[in-house]
Amino acid sequence: MKKIIFICMMATMFFACKSASSTTASNGATTLSTKLDRPTQVAIKGNWVLTNVSYPGSEYIKVNSFDLADSKCFIGSTWNFISNNNKGSMALTSPSCTGFNSPIVWSVNNQGMFVLKILDAGIKAKKVRDGYLLKVAGLTDNSFQLIDNINVGGQTKDVVYQFQRAN
Repeated sequence: MKKIIFICMMATMFFACKSASSTTASNGATTLSTKLDRPTQVAIKGNWVLTNVSYPGSEYIKVNSFDLADSKCFIGSTWNFISNNNKGSMALTSPSCTGFNSPIVWSVNNQGMFVLKILDAGIKAKKVRDGYLLKVAGLTDNSFQLIDNINVGGQTKDVVYQFQRAN
C-alpha cells in the first residue's frame, strides 16, 4: 500500500506544498507497512476532542489541514475512533468556522503511522484514493498527538494535533 499526502500552506511570503511519506526504499519509492498496531488502535478507540494545534518553533504559518479548513478550525472538533472495524467520524464544530461532519476510516500501522481517509457521504473507503499519514506520539489513557511534517521555505516543520479523551 502506498500513501502520499499533499498539504499546501502559506508562510509569510513562502508558499509550500509537501508530500509526506513514512519510509523510503532504496529505489526511492515510498514503502508503507500494512501490518496494523492493534494495541495502539485499541488505546485510541473512543471519543476524543482535538484541543490544540501547534507548530513548534513556527507560530506564524497558516496550514490548511486535511484539505478542509484552517488548522485552527479543528480546535474543539470531535473525533470517534472504532478500533474493531477501523471506522469512525469527525466533526468540525468551531463557531468561527464552517461546520463539517464526515465518516472516516483510520488505522495505525506497526511503523507508528496513523492512516486517515475522510469519506464523502455514500462513498466506500476503497473508492477514496486520497488519505493522510501522521505520526502517533505521546499516547496515554487520556491524550495523544498526531504529528504531520510540512515544508516551509525548504525547512521541515511539525504540525502537532493534540487530542484529549472526551469520555
